[in-house]
Amino acid sequence: MELELSGKRALVTGSTAGIGRAIAARLAEEGAEVIVHGRTTARVEEAIAAIAPRAKIVRPRGLVADLATAEGVARAIAEVPEVDVLVNNVGAYEAVPLESLERANWERLFAINVISGAELARHHLPRMLARDAGRIVFISSESALQVPSEMIHYGATKAAQSALARGLAELTRGTRVTVNSVLAGPTRSEGVERFVGELAQARGTSEQDVEAEFFRTVRPTSLIQRFLQPEEIADVVAFLASARGAAISGAAVRAEGGLLKGAF
Repeated sequence: MELELSGKRALVTGSTAGIGRAIAARLAEEGAEVIVHGRTTARVEEAIAAIAPRAKIVRPRGLVADLATAEGVARAIAEVPEVDVLVNNVGAYEAVPLESLERANWERLFAINVISGAELARHHLPRMLARDAGRIVFISSESALQVPSEMIHYGATKAAQSALARGLAELTRGTRVTVNSVLAGPTRSEGVERFVGELAQARGTSEQDVEAEFFRTVRPTSLIQRFLQPEEIADVVAFLASARGAAISGAAVRAEGGLLKGAF
């Protein structure tokens, strides 16, 4: 399927590893000019080197900025003032019990998971509307609907992301601009790889056994009973970012392996 992404400029935040890197690579394969974002020059350059051989037309370029800060967002806008596709993927999570949650925990996660994307959208959405073309995708999580008790503040930020995406989509009425969120399920990202490997080593068992136990006890409602691959989320995002995804707007697209119960 031709996605018609050749020549489009795409900014993927938090794209030095995991889902973000997979999205950046997928869009580059489709011919988009991809801006790889991270907080350090070393990580950004390493990601670009890995993605560049897969780029169909244009070598990816980098953006180094801490989007949890107003200064970092301002830098991102100054260095990349115009995009056709904005993927708000950058995010953080942490497991903290309710009684240990402090204001700083809430502020940190909301700053990076929600406010960074809101501020980038505030800049880019009006420009997309003026051109009558553009795509914004927020990478949310199944935790937006099935909030994990061990990280309630994380679930709250993911719910806020999807609400934000829907609100922004309301501003696109009658245009060819779309805004969506993707409810990603547990994915074998860099952090998950490390967690699974360390737990397997500590228990003297295999990573496959650790994964099976996780889905048996922690996420038993999953229908696929495995971690998603980052590339599987990237495929969904590439479709939403493309001309082929024009009919989908204001949606929270489920890509969580059937973990969420209910048909709607």
